[in-house]
Amino acid sequence: MIKMTDFRFIPVTPHPSLGPYIAKMCIFESGGRLPVSERKLIVPNANFKLTLTYRNGIEARVGDRSFVQSENKLSLTGLIDLPVLLDPQMDVPTGTIIIEFNPLGAYRFFRLSYDELKNQIVDLEHLAGNCAGELQSQLAETTSVMEKLQLLQNFLIRLLDKTEADPIYDYCIKRISDSKGMVSVAQLEKETGYSSRWIHTKFSEHLGTGPKNLAEITRFKQFYQAFSAGAGHQALKEQIYHHYHDQSHFIRAFRRFTGTTPTDLQNSTNELSTRNFTA
Repeated sequence: MIKMTDFRFIPVTPHPSLGPYIAKMCIFESGGRLPVSERKLIVPNANFKLTLTYRNGIEARVGDRSFVQSENKLSLTGLIDLPVLLDPQMDVPTGTIIIEFNPLGAYRFFRLSYDELKNQIVDLEHLAGNCAGELQSQLAETTSVMEKLQLLQNFLIRLLDKTEADPIYDYCIKRISDSKGMVSVAQLEKETGYSSRWIHTKFSEHLGTGPKNLAEITRFKQFYQAFSAGAGHQALKEQIYHHYHDQSHFIRAFRRFTGTTPTDLQNSTNELSTRNFTA
């Protein structure tokens, strides 16, 4: 039995055909609202998120905007480059299925205006129409969480079969990922033979932001993963100087993506974020 203040992320292995496009699939369970002492912070990781709140709802604050993911609703979260605060909607047991698409993934499943989804959480039914509404009804009628997961994955597999890859965009995404955010737009121009304007247009269409912003999120993600895993002071210091020009450059990035300073965050309780990054 989960205590009222306890929560956990339960990893789920996606279907092999979905694997290349999914960064993480998990179930979030909580006995109720998170403790007052918990920051409830989620740090940007460059992934789109499809969520099903099958028990209770989730309240989210993205920058200065608030969103509610209601019970038995499917929601799609666009690319986030701001700190997010999350908590169960009511102080009762909570269950949410979370499917995170890596930057290669979202455009292969949904034909959307991704630049309009940036820093937004939207009901999938509003975006995808009847097919999402029918799926939502099936999910609500299914009591088994494993069966809900199967329905969701079958839905995604059907969508994947209807789309084709964009090889130049995919190449740029892989270069940013492989370089841990250190490749420049000028390098991408040189390697692909396409102009920065063309590349930026592709990123806006498929991701909702430009390659430079994605690289900045990816770069910070490397540091925050080490931070979340409990890396020592020296290791973290090396991470900073490997990815940033100097300490002030790093502090600006840290404030941007967490809303606070490294010292303040280290001296507070932020289990939600660290468990989310290490789940």
